[in-house]
Amino acid sequence: MFTRASRPARIDTLIGKAARVHGDVEFQGGLHLDGHIAGGVRSAGAADATLSVSASGSIEGPVEVPNVRLEGTVKGDIHAPGRVVLGATARVEGNVYYGVIEMALGAQIMGKLVRLGPQAPPAGGRS
Repeated sequence: MFTRASRPARIDTLIGKAARVHGDVEFQGGLHLDGHIAGGVRSAGAADATLSVSASGSIEGPVEVPNVRLEGTVKGDIHAPGRVVLGATARVEGNVYYGVIEMALGAQIMGKLVRLGPQAPPAGGRS
């Protein structure tokens, strides 16, 4: 009733179901994960960068990406100042820092949910 249709995220990089990556991954644009990453995942700069993790995908390490769509598993903290969408099969073993969050029935979080507020102005006010 209250949900709106979301447009599919742009995918620039795909890590397939049989792939296993050991080490940190940094990407631009969109990354879709069907496989496994043992290391951190972060985006390089752009505020519209999106990570999508399918039900077969998993990450063991911290995630620092503006927008995250999760159906799989993350063992580590998620820092997403934009939007986090947790599907029914999503499982997070860590804290989730988010700007906006949407959770489906069945999503599991073993950690804290921490809302990130708007950016504070620099100390000292105007110059």
